[in-house]
Amino acid sequence: MELFWHRRDLRLADNVGLAATADRDTVVPVFVFDDDVLAHASDVRVRRLLDGLAALRDDYRDRGSDLLVAHGDPATVLPRVAEALDADRVVWNRDYSGLARRRDAGVRQALHDAGIRREAHHDSVLHTPDSIRTNAGDPYSVYTYYWRKWTDREVDPPAPTLDASDLADRSELVDTVDTLRAGDDDGLRADGDERQGVDDRPATDDHSTTDGGSATLTPGVGDLPTPAALGFAEPDAEIGPAGTDAARERLDTFLAHGVFTYDDDRDYPAREGTSRISTFMKYGEIGVREVYAATERAMAEARSDDPDTQSDSDETDGSDDSDEKGPAAHVEEFQGQLAWREFYTQVLYHNPEVVTENYKEYEEGIDWRDDPEEIAAWKRGETGYPIVDAGMRQLRQEAFMHNRVRMIVASFLTKDLLADWRHGYDHFREHLADHDTANDNGGWQWAASTGTDAQPYFRIFNPMTQGERYDPDAEYISEYVPELRGVDPEVIHGWHECSPTQRANAAPEYPAPVVDHSERREAALAMYKRARGEDPDG
Repeated sequence: MELFWHRRDLRLADNVGLAATADRDTVVPVFVFDDDVLAHASDVRVRRLLDGLAALRDDYRDRGSDLLVAHGDPATVLPRVAEALDADRVVWNRDYSGLARRRDAGVRQALHDAGIRREAHHDSVLHTPDSIRTNAGDPYSVYTYYWRKWTDREVDPPAPTLDASDLADRSELVDTVDTLRAGDDDGLRADGDERQGVDDRPATDDHSTTDGGSATLTPGVGDLPTPAALGFAEPDAEIGPAGTDAARERLDTFLAHGVFTYDDDRDYPAREGTSRISTFMKYGEIGVREVYAATERAMAEARSDDPDTQSDSDETDGSDDSDEKGPAAHVEEFQGQLAWREFYTQVLYHNPEVVTENYKEYEEGIDWRDDPEEIAAWKRGETGYPIVDAGMRQLRQEAFMHNRVRMIVASFLTKDLLADWRHGYDHFREHLADHDTANDNGGWQWAASTGTDAQPYFRIFNPMTQGERYDPDAEYISEYVPELRGVDPEVIHGWHECSPTQRANAAPEYPAPVVDHSERREAALAMYKRARGEDPDG
């Protein structure tokens, strides 16, 4: 018998470590709520995590097993559970953040001290963070060159899915928990005991929650705590479905249609032009090899429909802006998003300090304005710049924001409000269901011109131009900014030029712009020049 420790891999299919465990012995799956990890969590992500765990638990129950759930320090919990099971080994998939690597080092040491074998696998990326380097042996800091090597690498096929014969029977897990409880009452608790703060609903139910006000957790076999029991509240946002079945349904829908026009549609937030699988991938509810294999099938379909299509790998870096493309090129653009994900993962792996520090340092440092009232207006979605406000309100309502709009609101915070990117990163971390440390940090530092392969400091998005270009009929804006519904799109996109009387007549409840973009653009250029040690008037 072997113990498999789930973390960011809440699935039975295409799970490298889980498949390796099942290939040798009977699998006992376990999840541990770790307070060190929860200290960096949010209401939204805890709720979404619990939904994903409920779906995972149901998948195990469908196979006659269940998910063992614990709360505590994994370095204490895992050796204890492994000893109770007489498990030969504890297996997990690697995570690449600094926090995760420190945690895993502690678990490895604890298992070593207990005389229990341990094994870690690469699973969450197609290519490991240390496997793609420059010819000089250094990690890549420029995406284009990374992409070229990324596309040349062979990709492993999806790992096999477990079936009932691979798993410990649920009764065995209950017996193990009873044994542990007989020893003491500070770790696991047997299923069937009186429970407080337990969320035992199926994954398909709504977000109603059992009363979880107790500070004492009582986890056991399949028992999931409520957010309140973990110290979190139910979020106001509608988070959406969880689990492998929902992930596959969403991916299949996208690959049936949207992927073949992906590069034409992805920047327009009113269109269904993106995959919307980022949250599923964040929690590992669908494997990256499964996603890639599905895109390769779409690529084959595209090429069979257009036999003249050539591979675009020598002509694109996953972000090509050419006007005319065949469907295969659109598929490759989407694959480029997987490459960006892995590019930022390797940046974080080799530079864990970027979570709180600029990747690119400026000679004199950046003198951020950091006006608290302006930052608060940005968070509320009340800046008077419609496309910015629509994005910030979508974030609160759905725990999600369209990718183009993420770039717009990030540029606005850093280069119109002249606020430190860390304010934005922290806000996204609190409200995004798909928050990923590597991706979000990379995106924010790109916008702020402090990151690896970031946009030049003098590239500053005009929020009105961005809104007019990517939401010309103001459909997206009108959906999330009700004060502007029924207002002529030309008025919406020209809001910064309207007089107070015109604004009062058109949308009296919607605010005037908090800043003048033209003035702040000049201030931003001066700020960055000073940071570079240059004369801002030069």
